Amino acid sequence: MGEYQHILVDRDGDTVRITMNRARRRNALSAEHLAELLAAFCVVGTTDAKGIVLAGAGPVFSAGHDFADVAGRDLLGVRGLLRLCTELMRTIQTVPQVVIARVHGLATAAGCQLVATCDLAVAAESAGFALPGGKGGWFCHTPAVPVARTIGRKRLMELTLTGDVIDARTAQEWGLINKAVPDDELDAAVNDLMQRATRGSGASKALGKQTIYAQIDRPEQDAYALAIEVMASASQLKGAKEGMAAFLEKRAPVWPD
Repeated sequence: MGEYQHILVDRDGDTVRITMNRARRRNALSAEHLAELLAAFCVVGTTDAKGIVLAGAGPVFSAGHDFADVAGRDLLGVRGLLRLCTELMRTIQTVPQVVIARVHGLATAAGCQLVATCDLAVAAESAGFALPGGKGGWFCHTPAVPVARTIGRKRLMELTLTGDVIDARTAQEWGLINKAVPDDELDAAVNDLMQRATRGSGASKALGKQTIYAQIDRPEQDAYALAIEVMASASQLKGAKEGMAAFLEKRAPVWPD
């Protein structure tokens, strides 16, 4: 699936694993690293894979933006870097596949942003999550965007203002991740969740994922208007017709996609 310098991309069956591979830099997100992640998600998004696992090599998941890259940029340069990062986040939510973050070690700043952006997230009990800009000199403005939409206002303010690390169990309680598991059970838990999240019609699920992100922040009336039109159209998909026929005929469905 292409040659990359900062990431590894492997496919096993219906699942593609994208691994951030800058262990010496704690998987910090330089422009080159972000560009490779974006390219990989775009490529995988066009395949028949059903799921994507986002992981990190080395001792941490991701330490966020690479200050060695940021420090030398002027205003336009930093703005461009943040726009590239935002394009990656939006792509993760628009690809048709289910995307699960496999989190170990620390996920801080833009690394925490990645976790909040993925559709689902499973973390080892040794994992930690933080938006540390609040105790430093560069506040975590953009990482706070998806985190706010995941954990709510008061918890976000605690994370951003204190900059403190929360553990995996707290992250689960707050809704930042789906599940915290013992370290040696992390891969099994990711695989189990992926299997459950990718069953059924692929086309139906892809449309469902994309519509959820399109409606979730809209006023209720607008969200219903969008959902009605999409759901009506989706009733004509082959997967929908097969699912209904199988239910009515009391048999197991044979999904066409």
